[in-house]
Amino acid sequence: MTATASPSQAPVTPAPLGGPELPQKRQLVTAIPGPRSIELHARKTAAVARGVGVTLPIYVQAAGGGVVRDIDGNTLIDLGSGIAVTGVGNSAPAVVAAVTEQVNQFTHTCFTITGYEGYVEVAELLNDLTPGNHEKRSALFNSGAEAVENAIKIARHFTGKQAIVAFDHAYHGRTNLTMALTAKSMPYKSGFGPFAPEVYRAPLSYPYRDGGLSGAEAARRAISQIEKQIGASNLAALIIEPIQGEGGFIVPAPGFLGALADWASANGVVFIADEVQTGFARTGALFASEHEGLIPDLIVTAKGIAGGLPLSAVTGRAEIMDAAHVGGLGGTYGGNPIACAAAIATIQRYQNDGLIERARQIEAVLREELTALALDDQRVGEIRGRGAMLAVELVDPATKEPDAALTSRVATGAHADGVIVLTCGTYGNVIRFLPPLTISDELLRDGIAVLRKVLASS
Repeated sequence: MTATASPSQAPVTPAPLGGPELPQKRQLVTAIPGPRSIELHARKTAAVARGVGVTLPIYVQAAGGGVVRDIDGNTLIDLGSGIAVTGVGNSAPAVVAAVTEQVNQFTHTCFTITGYEGYVEVAELLNDLTPGNHEKRSALFNSGAEAVENAIKIARHFTGKQAIVAFDHAYHGRTNLTMALTAKSMPYKSGFGPFAPEVYRAPLSYPYRDGGLSGAEAARRAISQIEKQIGASNLAALIIEPIQGEGGFIVPAPGFLGALADWASANGVVFIADEVQTGFARTGALFASEHEGLIPDLIVTAKGIAGGLPLSAVTGRAEIMDAAHVGGLGGTYGGNPIACAAAIATIQRYQNDGLIERARQIEAVLREELTALALDDQRVGEIRGRGAMLAVELVDPATKEPDAALTSRVATGAHADGVIVLTCGTYGNVIRFLPPLTISDELLRDGIAVLRKVLASS
């Protein structure tokens, strides 16, 4: 199959079992966006609430491997994975087959009414694979934000305490409680308050911008603030992303996370690792907590868990997870059978297809290309991240001040040239790379070549 349809032709039918048969190369046959996408975007504007934005207004017909093909026949390099969701690739054949089989059996019963094996099997896999050898339990939900809310509910019920600490630059979701946990106001929080109470914020370790503090020093700073302003006796939980996601792919200095976890354990505070974006092979380990030897009390997962279907989970110590009374957790669609079937097939792909090692290989390719880029352009302030979760922070080379305007121009230029990249960061000056783990080295290098060209002309 080739992506050569003209705007006047009907869209090409996707390959059976999804996109792996798509040609794995960038190919543009119209401007981006093309005429069909422009037409559909006009319909979107008329039908969809304005608050639901579309970063790159192309409309997708098929996707797979490391590319996305739009309805105009353009094939773009995918360096976003739907925000770290399609780690096993889009329309991975094993996932499609598992979902098809489940749809043919039944689509829904509500697990809290009548159970089914898929939910139990996903919980067993999570209990086995998440860090730590202690006895665990899991509960399944629909989205990352929903799972974060339930982790907070569980921690509060277990401890009998109410206060929660999140960190600078955090992103935990868009629901009322998770907006309170999230640090960045625009676009996530502005105008949507008042927010849930008893949520406090502590300083993060941000090596590029916190004056060279070691992990231990940054942890002491955070703990001192927590003890003075909140008090361990009032604190139910700390929640933190092992690598910040929307906040800018910030990797805390070594020892920071471990010191926080040790303090929490010593003070009866539940340590929650939000691995919604970092989980499932994304960072070159099955979970990012493994890089620091962390064993969280509770771990929140979503995004990469089910190959693109809506599923999330809270997994943790049995005594904490079992604290809530029967009926206190659940939801109509939580752990729905179709998503569970997808998750089982997806998790098997991470385990059996070498995708953890592939994330490390992707890091090696991206670091090589981005390091060469940084040597040529001093506006690249820092390259950071792990595995297939890397980012560049763009700055004024003289002052190191964040350059959000440059970041926006570079992302827009990359989109126009057929490369899907995402921006992030509290200051809006970070370009993040989250390619599917099925992408080829050739596509990675082509994508960064486009970025280099756009940056040079910006």
